[in-house]
Parts: sequence; C-alpha cells; structure tokens
Amino acid sequence: MKPTARAVTFHGPGRDLETIEFALPKLQAGEVLVKVSCSTLCGSDLHTYHGDRGTPCPTILGHEILGIVAELPAGAPVLDHFGMPLEIGARVTWGIAASCGDCFFCRHELPQKCATLFKYGHQQITDAHPLSGGMAEYCHLAAGTPVFRVPESLPDTVACPANCATATVAAALRVAGQHSEGTLLIHGAGMLGLTAAAMARWQGYREVIVVDVNPQRLSRATEFGATQVVAAGEADSSLDDAVEAATAGRGVDVAIDVSGAPAAMRQGMEALRVGGCAVWVGAVFPTPPVEVVPEQVVRKMIEIRGLHNYAPRDLATALEFLDQTEADYPFSGLIGDSYPLDHAAAAFAAARESVAFRVMLRP
Repeated sequence: MKPTARAVTFHGPGRDLETIEFALPKLQAGEVLVKVSCSTLCGSDLHTYHGDRGTPCPTILGHEILGIVAELPAGAPVLDHFGMPLEIGARVTWGIAASCGDCFFCRHELPQKCATLFKYGHQQITDAHPLSGGMAEYCHLAAGTPVFRVPESLPDTVACPANCATATVAAALRVAGQHSEGTLLIHGAGMLGLTAAAMARWQGYREVIVVDVNPQRLSRATEFGATQVVAAGEADSSLDDAVEAATAGRGVDVAIDVSGAPAAMRQGMEALRVGGCAVWVGAVFPTPPVEVVPEQVVRKMIEIRGLHNYAPRDLATALEFLDQTEADYPFSGLIGDSYPLDHAAAAFAAARESVAFRVMLRP
C-alpha cells in the first residue's frame, strides 16, 4: 500500500476542485482505514457545490461511500455495529457521522446531533484527519463510527447510497410510527422518494401516493411500489382525489416530504387523517416559510416531525431492506455514469443535468 492517497478537495462554490495527495494516517484505537470502492453524489453534495448550503472549507465532499477495510490499528480489535471484529478485506459502509455516545444528544437517541459530531463528507480538512470524504482513494474512519458489513450479493450501484438516502428513509418511516396496512403520501420522486415508496411497501403499507413536478421521475414511481402518482403541477383537486380513493376520505396516515418545497409540506399536512404524522426531510437548505394553521394541527391532532440524517439502527434497517428486495426494485437503474476522481467536475455537471438520480465516482 502506498503511503499517500489522492483526494479531490472542495474550496468553495465557483472555485475549481483540486486533487491533492495526503499522507495516510497512523491509526489510533477504534479507527479504520477504508479503501474507497465508490461514492455517489447526493443532493446535499450538489447543494454545497453550487453554494445553496455552506460547509467549512477546504473539505472532501461525498458521504455515500462503499469500501474495503484496508488497515486496522494495533491492539484491541475494532468492532462493527453488531459487535463483531472487523478484518482487513471486509466490504463495508458506515454511518454518515461518528458520535461520542456519551453527550446529552447521544444519550437521548439523537447521535446525529452529537456535541462532538464528526460528519463524513462535511468536515474541514485538518492535518490530523484530512481523509474524511468519499471523493478520495481512502477514507479515515474516526473512533465512534458505526461500521456495517455489506453483503457481497449487493451491487455497488445498490449499496452505495445506503448510508445516506436509504438510511434516511428508514429513519423517516421509523419516526412516523408503525402503520401496517397504512397509507403514505410522499412528496418528491427522487432517490429518497422512490426508496421511501419501496421501503413502505416492504414494511406493509397498503397504499403509497407519490407526487412530483418532474414527469420523468414520477414515471418511475410505480416501479418502486407506488400505487398512485400525481403530477405536482396539477390542481390540488388531483391530489385530493388520490387521497380520497386511497383512504375513503379519511386522510393518509403519514405524509413524508423529501422535496423541501413549502407547498408540498403544506399539502402533506392537509392530506393527513386525524392523528396522522407529517415527516419533513427535504428542507436541508434555506426555504421560504411554510404556512401552518394551528387550529388544523390541534383539531386534527396531527404530529409534525423534522428529520435530519439518522441513527445507526436505521442504516441496519436500510441494508436489511436492500438485501431482501434488491431483486424486486430496479435500484441499479437509478445510478447513471461513473467518473474517475480526475473527472470530478464533470461528475458534478452531469449530476445537475442528468436524468439519472445519482452519478458515481470511482478512484
């Protein structure tokens, strides 16, 4: 193994990406060095790259990552999430962040909001820990990172988004509560929306309505389990009719928004049944305010939950879901072209313009 690793560094919106060689780290207890197999560009990577959200710079973008354990520290074994010792050569993914396990938020089951959070693909490059993103040959996992083995049967194109898109969907369905034979409304038919439709059906939802403004994306929804689709540009009555047909006028059990559009979040609230739950996932960048009618919230006894990232147990659910349903849903078809690290700028351009839901980078 050579003593250095190439990485593509991001220095801010409008500035050129730069490829830099970094020295490989000397591992400390609990750390892991992973040789990156591939990384997919998430929507949040695009928001950062184009200046829609801020991040400390310079940094190495990319947090949907798949790789092979390349090196482990001397001494005590490093354990995966389920308590099994990791070994060199294991195919792995890992939680989007490392957490301490002991602060207020960790103790209250919000490890993604840890007081000392270390977040992959978002950290500023430091001398002690430069290799923290997927757009590199290696990624240096900090102690406190939940590491998961990935079944060899899962193609890279299916497994790579698991530790962001798929796990976030698992968290959204978890916080919404168990609704076997229930009804779900999803605003947004991107990677998260299609994954939510498929996972909801896997979990027993009877009716899944998907809404999107993009007809090409919406056309894929039935392949991923949607029972009805509604074009967002149509009158609200089209959505009302879909909800009426799915619920006999009662309203949906759960409305998940992965679009970040205020109008979609409002529609989701209005479509809920008495006692229903809205989960807002998509607004991870500044948006206009959403009109909330307090009387509607009170009289309908609805719950509004915000969700940012996920807990390790949600990544476990995500991998179980993909392993059990990979043959049932065309997830591989959501990934477009693959690009080498040297063509990272072209990958970002393609991700913005492409009809594909993700583009992939391979070292």
